[in-house]
Amino acid sequence: MQKSIQLRSGAGSLVEGRLCTMTSRHLEDYYDIWAEMLEESEQPDEGWPWDYKLRQAQQEERFEAYVIEVEGVVHGLLYIETQWHRSGLPQRYPLVYVQALAVAPWNRKDLEDPPYLRGVGTMLLMFARERSQQLGYRGRVGLHSIPEAEGFYHRVGMPSYGPDPDKEGLIYFEYGAVRPQFPNGGVGLE
Repeated sequence: MQKSIQLRSGAGSLVEGRLCTMTSRHLEDYYDIWAEMLEESEQPDEGWPWDYKLRQAQQEERFEAYVIEVEGVVHGLLYIETQWHRSGLPQRYPLVYVQALAVAPWNRKDLEDPPYLRGVGTMLLMFARERSQQLGYRGRVGLHSIPEAEGFYHRVGMPSYGPDPDKEGLIYFEYGAVRPQFPNGGVGLE
């Protein structure tokens, strides 16, 4: 899978990139460039086993791994589960579950202000919604957030459902179904 995307530079200009299926070449960027920077800046996602995640995605149909790259450099990573998760809400609809989402250290406002690129995390999250629609889940996406990323999910308008005692008290976030659009521009009821 590969698709062209546009992001914004820290200065505000448009930058062409691509969102594609993760390969071992992409992990080289992570381990050769990102890993040391994440460790030195004591980021909460330092040490996440992206090599394991890629192996899972290559071996099990229910896992998928993607990257955003610009000019051949990886700027974002996404790992999702597409088959076994259900909504945390009473209806228990199937959804795409975001197992891990990370952006390069130079794209994190808390490390680089302004960041080199803006919108990498948002683009990955919106792609998870797109995959959910493709799978017939109507855009439903769920995840448990590390504390340092909770503000991001609030900013992108992802509803929060509080701490989950089964997931070490991490806050559970979930996008509901995308509402259908009707020809007259109205929105249908679910």
